[in-house]
Amino acid sequence: MSIHGVLGESTSYPKTYQPDTLYAIPRSMGRNQINWQQDKLTVGVDWWHAFEVSWLNNQGISQMAIARFSIPASSPNIVESKSLKLYLNSLNFTEFDNWAAVQQTIAKDLSACVGAEVGVALFELDAISSGSESDTGFLIAHPQGKCIDNALDGLAHKVSLVEHPDASLLSSTDLLSTDHEDTASSTDKPDIEKLSSKKLSTEEEYQLYSNLLRSNCPVTNQPDWGTLLIEISTSHAIDEAKLLSYILSFRQHNGFHEQCVEQIFADLSQRYLPSKLMVRAWYTRRGGIDINPCRVSDISLMPKPSRLVRQ
Repeated sequence: MSIHGVLGESTSYPKTYQPDTLYAIPRSMGRNQINWQQDKLTVGVDWWHAFEVSWLNNQGISQMAIARFSIPASSPNIVESKSLKLYLNSLNFTEFDNWAAVQQTIAKDLSACVGAEVGVALFELDAISSGSESDTGFLIAHPQGKCIDNALDGLAHKVSLVEHPDASLLSSTDLLSTDHEDTASSTDKPDIEKLSSKKLSTEEEYQLYSNLLRSNCPVTNQPDWGTLLIEISTSHAIDEAKLLSYILSFRQHNGFHEQCVEQIFADLSQRYLPSKLMVRAWYTRRGGIDINPCRVSDISLMPKPSRLVRQ
């Protein structure tokens, strides 16, 4: 019996240690598409969690761990995710003297690939599941703030599928507004310039999140789903319906996880001129790996890594 189509395509997994499997992708490929100051996109971390990490001890017995890789946003490169999976598989039948040797080897290889020092931590499954190491961030957490996934309920028209992220939606007058002062009657159309420049009398802090972030992998065109959290301090009013419409505009966008978060960070920075901003995403797992980029306006705003229920 033969299997045809994509299900029949096979991948050759290395059975010996092969660090040259790792494939670097310059961050500039994504950042050059963002019309903003690139240096402001280098403050943050990409947390990668790998749930299929295994190697052999000196007796030839398989060992198992969960790994977290912390890649600084200032690194010149990211690592292509499938190449990382193949690299981790190359460790499956490689002997190591101890866990520290595994950790040091992975750190050395990933750092060489991305061009910056990568933090590597290995966790025992029992320690995580028992809750004795709850500070590791692997116990299921919940995003802080208000979910805006229903902000477009009651919209008179369908939300269009667009090809690329559309920052103009943050100031669109075509949406059902959730802000009382932005709401127009059926006969009055709001002034776009007045609406776009609307400022509050004092600065406000927002914590808003959505589970509806979707984009496509630019390598495989496979869909990537994630939860997006925005923490922002600004004197410009944020309309939740407009923000959700903007997030939905990523649905057909081909972009790496990191580039999507950086695009959102740049667009919000330009639209709302915040004094503080954090944008982070928890993407669902593919190939035993989830990717969680976080960008902040100041390093003091960096949160701890965490894991959500969909991961």
